[in-house]
Amino acid sequence: MQTDIPSFPVAGDLTKQGFVDPRALMSIRHLELRAKVVVEGFWTGLHRSPYHGFSVEFTEYRQYTPGDDPRHLDWKLFARSDRYYIKKFEDETNLRCSLLVDRSRSMEYAENGISKKDYANTLAATLSYFLNRQGDAVGLMTFDKSIQEYMPARNRPGHLRQLMQALEKPCEGKQTDLDDPMRRMMDLIHKRGLIVVISDFLAPLDSLEHNLTTLAAYGHEVQLFQILDPSERHFTFQSPVQLEDQESGVQMHVDPQQARDSYMLQLNKHLGRLKDACHAAGADYTLLTTDQPLEKGLFDFLKARMHGRRSVRHRGQGG
Repeated sequence: MQTDIPSFPVAGDLTKQGFVDPRALMSIRHLELRAKVVVEGFWTGLHRSPYHGFSVEFTEYRQYTPGDDPRHLDWKLFARSDRYYIKKFEDETNLRCSLLVDRSRSMEYAENGISKKDYANTLAATLSYFLNRQGDAVGLMTFDKSIQEYMPARNRPGHLRQLMQALEKPCEGKQTDLDDPMRRMMDLIHKRGLIVVISDFLAPLDSLEHNLTTLAAYGHEVQLFQILDPSERHFTFQSPVQLEDQESGVQMHVDPQQARDSYMLQLNKHLGRLKDACHAAGADYTLLTTDQPLEKGLFDFLKARMHGRRSVRHRGQGG
């Protein structure tokens, strides 16, 4: 199978390819249904696009090898791909994924009309739905300045529904603390697996690199998704505005003409520190704004998984 990973189109091209506009998606009130729409639409888009060979790597199939039971061959897939694949059973999947989702008040920000909280929850639900369909175990930990809720990674009837219900709870905390929740995760999760952190990361990053490196030393793969509103990412305000810090309550009158350059300088510096911390720890990093289709988040998740599998395979061959 081809292992080259295609570049994913930018947000403007995604909607042209039939992916769901985030505003239309958020009009679906049921979180699990939103996730189902994203996942099933994503697979349909890949099978109809030049990326169709990439998607098979992450479905419930694997390539046929001599000795496999031919009764499990999927002839419909053979007709589409001209390759032999067999269904992969649950005991062949051993991924344990734990989602760490930010529930602080800053995630309520919604200048674009879609709150970072709703976008982050939908992304977490999408990843959970996708992994659950594969037979993988998914867990959840929500946090603000401390852990709010913890669900161990499982794959059993009813677990996905409970996870969705936990994601739909309102944000009750105020401040964001990235240090304590990540250290608690190390105490709670003993089996190696994948840890996905979803946050705006608008908090001090002093201990982030150390915590990411420690997680990697424990044998975990780590993937970070940073969720920002377009106005936060590009400072799109045109006229003077009154802004309020949702975590501290501090209000400030801002003239965009005077503040834009300083704001962008500080934001890019912060983003650079975050990227550097991820790079140093070997963690994957994706920045998403709430106007981008959720399919991009799922694609980057799968791309990182493919990269991680190849890295493990290469290290094994080297050893």
